[in-house]
Amino acid sequence: MMTMIYKDGTYYDKNPTWHAEDSPWKAKHIVEILKKNDIAPNSICEIGCGAGDILSCLSDSFGKGVQLSGFEISPQAFEICKKKEAENLHFHLESLFDGNEYTFDAILAIDVFEHVEDYFGFLRQVRRKATYKIFHIPLDLSVQEVFRSTPILVRRSKVGHIHYFTKETALETLRDTGYEILDYFYTSGCYELPHRGWKSDLISLPRKLFFQLHQDLTARILGGFSLLVLAK
Repeated sequence: MMTMIYKDGTYYDKNPTWHAEDSPWKAKHIVEILKKNDIAPNSICEIGCGAGDILSCLSDSFGKGVQLSGFEISPQAFEICKKKEAENLHFHLESLFDGNEYTFDAILAIDVFEHVEDYFGFLRQVRRKATYKIFHIPLDLSVQEVFRSTPILVRRSKVGHIHYFTKETALETLRDTGYEILDYFYTSGCYELPHRGWKSDLISLPRKLFFQLHQDLTARILGGFSLLVLAK
């Protein structure tokens, strides 16, 4: 099963920071979409919380009035995130779906369901656990990435992506599993985040310029974007 790479240390060996360096950027967009839609949750859960830095950043943003819970199946990631616990921030080495009755105002699944074998079943389970759900979905399918093929294979090998989406297929997947889409927007990690390698740096300026002219077309042709979705 694909989940074993997260439990046996394989994923940690390839990604020792658990992408914690991107967490402030992701947390900023999560706060943005909640505020934009006038949603003020009292309890937030992150499923597949990794090193726990997104929740730690949200704790700084929202203060002690919001209870934050992180669920992670990797013992290696849990060893990292449990050191970041606070009065309103707690982590659990278990699946959110392991027979418990936890429910929350909002659930975060940030770069998660592209890793899950039965992602339709996963999404149906998530839907029952909270009123609001926020998904961050890498859009791995673009003209240039399909043409080159190597970037998709690298993501499969290094970061465990086993499903690949465009904006349209990501949104339809959520609708197919019973979600009501409330809001969404692109995130531009391809040029907003540093240290993506010289090839990514080379194309970052054209991506940024073309994205200002036509977002959908740029994401579809040049790639490098993700989608942040708020749903019920």
